[in-house]
Amino acid sequence: MNVRLDRQNPYLRIDAVNVYVRDQDRSLEFYLNQLGFHLALDTRLQSGYRLVAVAPPDGTTVLRLIAPDPDSEDYQLIGRQTPIVFLTEDVVAKFREWSKRGVHFPYTPRLRRIKHVRQSSVTEQPPIWGGVFTRFEDIDGNSFSLVGIDEVSQALEAQRRATAEKLESERRAVQELEIARLVQARLFPQTLPPFGTLEYAGVCVQARQVGGDYYDFLNLGQERLGLVVGDIAGKGIAAALLMANLQANLRSQCAIALEHPQRFLESVNQLFYENTIESAYATLFFAEYDSRARRLRYANCGHLPGLLLRSDNTLDRLDSTCTVLGLFKNWDCSIGESTLLPGDTLVLYTDGVTEAFDQHGEEFGELRLVDSLRRHRDQRSQALLDSILDDVKRFSPHEQHDDITLLVARCEH
Repeated sequence: MNVRLDRQNPYLRIDAVNVYVRDQDRSLEFYLNQLGFHLALDTRLQSGYRLVAVAPPDGTTVLRLIAPDPDSEDYQLIGRQTPIVFLTEDVVAKFREWSKRGVHFPYTPRLRRIKHVRQSSVTEQPPIWGGVFTRFEDIDGNSFSLVGIDEVSQALEAQRRATAEKLESERRAVQELEIARLVQARLFPQTLPPFGTLEYAGVCVQARQVGGDYYDFLNLGQERLGLVVGDIAGKGIAAALLMANLQANLRSQCAIALEHPQRFLESVNQLFYENTIESAYATLFFAEYDSRARRLRYANCGHLPGLLLRSDNTLDRLDSTCTVLGLFKNWDCSIGESTLLPGDTLVLYTDGVTEAFDQHGEEFGELRLVDSLRRHRDQRSQALLDSILDDVKRFSPHEQHDDITLLVARCEH
């Protein structure tokens, strides 16, 4: 059904037309088996009155088949009521179909042209309504017209073409989105080669087919590994494109990260600022781990705090050291530093983890994340990551509303 959104006029349509018949079961057989209608309603009210209705395959109006009492005035209307008009785009096809099913037509479909005289000017050439029509009766003598109007048939065909074009457009959009998903999936790390004293793993579970969360592992050389988690402002295709841009900037500039992490990030910010619109920005956590010195240098660019769970069960929060990437041309970055000891575990994440909510709207939050980390701390990185994800999904089992990205790195002996 088509419902207007403007609410300028109350909703109005024809719901049903009464057809008076002698026997409802006998008439049902005619309408269902010979005309191919659908049964819309067959119920018995508390009063004992049986309410039966049928409907053509297309349209919303139904025919109520009413069997009046033989002594009532309505009984006299059987076979005498105003003809009901059925509209079709192909009268001849319906005529042939229904004739084969035993419906009697007094004559074959005829071409009709009717001129409508405009009241405003009798001198004007009147428009012509054109179409084909015929008529038939049901088993009780009720009269029906079967009409095809040229303009209606043309409008139906135009609507059919528009619908086909829309479906094709939607099919292409779905196909292109799937291609985008596959392409973006290849932007995430495909292998995790062993790296000295650090055992690590990462995952991104997207809420849509594509998204704006990002994680990466960058081999910086000289036994140093870059750990990256980012979150692009926005969702969907736009965020995915910005995510790809950020990843390209990071990987193209990472050669200078080894000796000059500040200059590296300033260069990434400059490129991101120049290649995106004014409102685009990203939060980012970048950490560089030196396997020989067991040293962690990091920059938290407006991102959620990194969580560093020590082997003695104490927790360090690695808070922001600078603002987000991409909003400001003149951007200063400071670097934090920490030492990783055997048994220490670093967790980086996006807000899809902490902002996952339960049926009451309560968020998973940082406290639950820390509790999950402590409960599963003895597991290796991939198993630890999976256990935290399971805790989040058990807490928030409904449809996912934001991308969930987790990175876990554990210092080994």
